[in-house]
Amino acid sequence: MSDLSVEQFQSLSQQIYQKLGLHFDEKKIYFLKTRVAKRMAALGIDDPRDYVFLVSYADPKGVEMQALANLVTTNETYMFREYDQLQAFANHCLPEVLSAKQARGERTLRIWCAGCSSGEEAYTLAMIVQDVFPQAQSWDCSVVATDIDENMLRKTVAATYGYRSVNEVPDEYRHKYLVQAGEEWVVRRRTAELVQVRHLNLQDRMAMRAMRGFDFIFCRNVLIYFDDASRKAVIDHFYNALNPGGYIFLGHSESIGRVTTAFKLKRFETHLVYVKE
Repeated sequence: MSDLSVEQFQSLSQQIYQKLGLHFDEKKIYFLKTRVAKRMAALGIDDPRDYVFLVSYADPKGVEMQALANLVTTNETYMFREYDQLQAFANHCLPEVLSAKQARGERTLRIWCAGCSSGEEAYTLAMIVQDVFPQAQSWDCSVVATDIDENMLRKTVAATYGYRSVNEVPDEYRHKYLVQAGEEWVVRRRTAELVQVRHLNLQDRMAMRAMRGFDFIFCRNVLIYFDDASRKAVIDHFYNALNPGGYIFLGHSESIGRVTTAFKLKRFETHLVYVKE
């Protein structure tokens, strides 16, 4: 089985960019080669030209692109990651939104965890909602967890995690929302039921347009894999998906200031967050 040539790499990376929004420059050629080699072996394809042709012209339903997406997406996560940001959410943003809703007589709360990977962040948010707002069970509350990687979504549905995933969970949360099963931890049903798991490609314009009515969007450490054009398209969809007064949370190293001026920057203690006015 031969390797991808530079021209084949460029052709394939262009297909990935168009369909997934992920940008692979030539520094990632070895990374992509190893993933493509796995798919070629699985399909019994020996010539990279045949694989590039398959993805480019013979994959109308995107089945092979989805299989490749499952291999090229990055899935580094654990519960209560970037804790200070979660404190801003729990201590300030969430109570503010809940208070405004109660004043209007509303009883819905919707949170979107975009790029949820194996689900640790989504369940973290569900735990925080139940802890800050015990009445959540009597409201229409949901955390919508989306990702493009089908393997990660299956792990999210299972809601079962090893020690590394739960190591940063505060003790009071761990005892309250998780159950130990041997060497693994399972999210308690009452908490897991808040999380709705969906497959979603952030570059699928039609599917993104259907995402509406959210009070919070968490998309942390996802947009770093996009270029400016793809990032702006996703951020524009996020803006439309948020209710007025809704918040968007990005990773510590991410900023949308140079992509859009649609959001207002707000400071809570030491943390900055973006809000839709």
